[in-house]
Amino acid sequence: MAVEEIRVETLGDLVDRVTPSEPDPETGKRRYSGVYHGSLDAGTRLLTSLDRLGGMHQPHSKVALEEHIFRNFIRYSRPYVAAAPVSEWELLVTAQHHRVPTRLLDWTYSPLVAAHFATRATRETGDRVIWRLDWRLVHRHFGFPELALLIQDLQDLHDDFTPWKLFRGEHDRDFACMIDPPSVSPRIIAQTAVFTLITDNRVSFDEFLGRHGLESALKRYLIPGHAVDRFRDQLDLVGMDERRLFPDLDGVAAQMRRYYS
Repeated sequence: MAVEEIRVETLGDLVDRVTPSEPDPETGKRRYSGVYHGSLDAGTRLLTSLDRLGGMHQPHSKVALEEHIFRNFIRYSRPYVAAAPVSEWELLVTAQHHRVPTRLLDWTYSPLVAAHFATRATRETGDRVIWRLDWRLVHRHFGFPELALLIQDLQDLHDDFTPWKLFRGEHDRDFACMIDPPSVSPRIIAQTAVFTLITDNRVSFDEFLGRHGLESALKRYLIPGHAVDRFRDQLDLVGMDERRLFPDLDGVAAQMRRYYS
């Protein structure tokens, strides 16, 4: 699948590349409607945590465990959930937030947040990548409104649609969509986090879009390996670090470990 790739060597390059040259005629703002995903390995596909559960050399090999994983998360998480979730979709978002393997894929409205995740491990070698997704194009293709879906909207995609029906393939068509999650944690707010969801959990997100002729919805910003350290330092200069993106003690500790290593 041919996805347009743009090489960026500095944070300034990235900001320039993601800024439209002309303002939008309706809003008057120079803003793309895309969302971003940062990866430490420019050679990998867009894989979910569920895809990666069987290892990077055998992706999708344990997707059959999806229903069992979610069932046990519901079973064991109850003592630690302060408020009753409004639906099982909210529980799926909560599971993803706490790094339980799910078919949800993380994105952010901010290219700088994505750049943080692409460069957070400076001792690893190799090129990094920031993916951009034109989610409105995806929504138009699958007949959804050009609005990020709320979890309440997911239930209306089909008659009383639930995660269980998704897991079991009880839907009348394939689709991909973007979800604006509820703010179950300050991290979701700090990272301006969103998720994408596809009906087929045996292919990567980019491969799924390619099968539907949506290659143009994706773009890649490649950070060459030799530029990663500088890129990382520039992100720290503008305050894009773990302390801001993980507003808790774990974030403070993670920022100090990386900064002083």
